[in-house]
Amino acid sequence: MKKSLSLSSEGSLPPPDDDVDSVSPDELLGSQSRLWLADVLSGNMPSEGGQANTFGRDGLFVDYHFPLGELEMQPGVKWKRPKELCASPQFIVDGATRLDICQGKLNDCWLLSAIASLAVHPSLLKKVVPLGQNFQDGYNACFTFRFWQYGQWEEVKIDDLLPTLNNNLIYLSAPNKHEFWSSLLEKAYAKLKGGYRALDMGFPHEAMVDMTGGVAEVMKIALLRDLPTLLKYLLDKGALINCANCQGPLEQRNELGIMFRHAYSLTAIEKVKTTHGPVDLVRILNPWGNTEWEGPWSDFKGPEWNTVSIAEQRRLERVRQEDGEFWMSVSDFRQNFETMEVCHLTEPLNEPGYSMQPWSCIMHHGTWVPSISAGGPPSRGWFWRNPQFHFVLSHVDNSQKTCSFILALMQKHQRRRGINLALALHIYPAHSKNSHLSPEDLRVLRPVLCSPNYSPHREVVLRGSLPPGRYVIIPSTAEPNQQGEFLLRVLTEHGNAATPANKPEAQDISSVTEPSFPHLDALPSPETTRQLFKKHRNQKGFCKPVHLHNLLTEAIQGGVLAGSEKNLSLEHCKSLVVLMDTQGIAQLSWTGFQSLWEKISRWTDIFLVFDKNNTKRLEYQEVAPALKAAGIMVDDLVMQLVGLRYTEADMTISYPGFLYLLMKLESMIHKFQAYDMVGMGTVTINYRQWLHMTMYN
Repeated sequence: MKKSLSLSSEGSLPPPDDDVDSVSPDELLGSQSRLWLADVLSGNMPSEGGQANTFGRDGLFVDYHFPLGELEMQPGVKWKRPKELCASPQFIVDGATRLDICQGKLNDCWLLSAIASLAVHPSLLKKVVPLGQNFQDGYNACFTFRFWQYGQWEEVKIDDLLPTLNNNLIYLSAPNKHEFWSSLLEKAYAKLKGGYRALDMGFPHEAMVDMTGGVAEVMKIALLRDLPTLLKYLLDKGALINCANCQGPLEQRNELGIMFRHAYSLTAIEKVKTTHGPVDLVRILNPWGNTEWEGPWSDFKGPEWNTVSIAEQRRLERVRQEDGEFWMSVSDFRQNFETMEVCHLTEPLNEPGYSMQPWSCIMHHGTWVPSISAGGPPSRGWFWRNPQFHFVLSHVDNSQKTCSFILALMQKHQRRRGINLALALHIYPAHSKNSHLSPEDLRVLRPVLCSPNYSPHREVVLRGSLPPGRYVIIPSTAEPNQQGEFLLRVLTEHGNAATPANKPEAQDISSVTEPSFPHLDALPSPETTRQLFKKHRNQKGFCKPVHLHNLLTEAIQGGVLAGSEKNLSLEHCKSLVVLMDTQGIAQLSWTGFQSLWEKISRWTDIFLVFDKNNTKRLEYQEVAPALKAAGIMVDDLVMQLVGLRYTEADMTISYPGFLYLLMKLESMIHKFQAYDMVGMGTVTINYRQWLHMTMYN
């Protein structure tokens, strides 16, 4: 019997003798995975250097950090490498195409439809799926994929162990049983999101954003005019389009074969020549690889194809088989699909036949800090405190008198903490002389365009068209004093721009649009911080706990929190390093340190705001409001534990102790959410996972 632990959001544990029936290691794992289990039991886990033990005794890469879940640990499921599944596995066979995708046991058609749309454009696909990877030359079982995250591309490395049942892949597979790029891409995306369980239900537009760096918006098909022209414009501009009908039970068919609440990809629109005249048809792909449209123009029941010449069918690359891909008329598309999720690209498609320029994109990273730059909605009186961005429109659209644009406001890292802020965007006419709006300006002005409501989605998108002129964009949360980071993207036709609004020169603090952040007086500048990292890192360029201790000590000594460094211990720094460490190497690269420093800067702002008596310590009663400002809600029991474990003898929390407390809470909440992606408030972990989670933090 294998011991398992079940944790709930109430903090309960099962009795110590509760055994959970499960299969034996030999039943669960394939031959390569048995080597992995042997490495684990013998203590051959990744060392501090992070290199020596990431390869098994057979010389093949093992990803010890892939988050396992109950979905793939069912009886009979074995983890196997492609070379155990077929004699000559290939990464890609005859090019990666939209037809290389067959859905498995996960409800992740939302992801698969995004992959199918991506595969239509080789230049997009190779960004996510680097070419040159294979199972022959230099094969070591390590595969690399890239995903867009909050403004930059990040690499995700995985091994090629895949869950199987009766020697068949249980998740995404290709029709060609020798091809594995799509299966490995699904696993890499699962790792990015927290495990395969995180892929069970989702939104296609979120996956498309992660795989293209584009901006996605949801459209109601019934409200769209001149649909053929719009679809052609979007596809010519390189947009990726998914569609669905949400008016029926989950993945049940209507009378003509279209699945309800199931994501499809729209990959083409064509004006088809028939003996009765031209007809507008759209090409749709079901990621299941089967279950097709059975109405007019269907593959098998569509006599309409008899009116189309063989040459015209060849031009359309029509394939008459049950492969999940089919054509239908635009009018039938309107009647059988409810929504479209459109991903607008921000980089040109480097492919033949695509001459249109994509949107020009400007990105701004920002933060809402309680009592400083988190003013909430216009109705609450502190709206002027929110960050403001100067928006200049000067180049009108072709044959139009207005300028088109798309604004996208994305909340960063909130889901890792189990929090979804409700966001909105407002656009105001700019002041005639200044690029910012004062409280007085906002009392009399009305927005020229705004979000219809505050939305908790990861990204809020506002599409519009305004006359040439100067405007101000204000992103906000539904409530004032909510902590959060955001990414604002402004998509315009080339020639238009958006910049942060300049601070006013007036001395009246009430008219300052973006108040200065307190951490600027407590911590060194970005350039000085970079120099401190270079000074204290080791010869390999990494920052270990002892290096972080020396760095933070020197950094704190030069600001308004000088003296707090006396409360900084090496144990604090060990925890800060391992809680930020995603590779299991107990040290931080420059990129990892930058992420930690962003948190420290943000939490320093909160500490200084709530340290109302300037003692360089937080009183016990100030801790819960400070945690709430950081986006972490705690109950009385947790606060009692904070008082027992994290306070000094006088029931205060020092500045280093506050950083450590926030890092610990955020990290543990993140880990819980990674195991509870369905949101049930309960997670199940095995004995090894429990020890790893509790010992390495």
